Amino acid sequence: MGVNRINLRDPHAQREGLGRKLVHLLLLLGFVWFIGFLIFAGFIPREVKDAETKTDAIVVLTGGGDRLAEGFRLLGASLSPRLLITGVAQGVTLQQVIENMGADKSVAPQNLLDCCVTLGYEAGNTVGNAVETAAWVRDNKVQSVRLVTANYHMKRSQLEFHRALPGITVIPHPVFPREVQDGWWFVKPSLLGLIAGEYHKFVGAWGRGLLQDLLLWTGQIQEAGDWSLPEMELPDFSWPDWLKLP
Repeated sequence: MGVNRINLRDPHAQREGLGRKLVHLLLLLGFVWFIGFLIFAGFIPREVKDAETKTDAIVVLTGGGDRLAEGFRLLGASLSPRLLITGVAQGVTLQQVIENMGADKSVAPQNLLDCCVTLGYEAGNTVGNAVETAAWVRDNKVQSVRLVTANYHMKRSQLEFHRALPGITVIPHPVFPREVQDGWWFVKPSLLGLIAGEYHKFVGAWGRGLLQDLLLWTGQIQEAGDWSLPEMELPDFSWPDWLKLP
């Protein structure tokens, strides 16, 4: 004879318990995200720590005239005998690159342009910048590079470059775009969105690297270059024309 079991639990209370757990989980994830964001923002470079060490090459990641101007200035100051500008749009010439720098074009050392500046047309994002630079480094037997990009973009760039260029010395040389020099960036929606977006991309790049290492360890791929998650869904930030700077 079967025994009817009586469920003394209130189904409404049960549903409320699951809801509370979900809320707690979301709060925990939000807290972890917030702490990680603060750490990331705290590590954004505020200065160039090594501005004097000479390297075999200077590598500039396109994305702003201030980066190009600094790269040309470093080349003219003889901190390196050659300069690679990676991520240039197809068909763009060196003279067009310089003209687009506006008032900063005067810093380009005219006597070194023909012999010492290379344009890279293959990269479409930060991963591509690192891969393109790695090929150029091998072809030119370069052992050290000075990496020039925006300060908020530097940590992700270093992450990708160290993975793509093992054994090569990478000296970070951040530049400081006008729009991110505001000490009150955290209360400016446009700037907060810029830094948060870069934080998400950094986490994605870091996670992709961990997954690659796991696949290497398990033998599912032979080299890090054999597999990578596409970054097309996370394009590099470019300041939109319609968004007014603070």
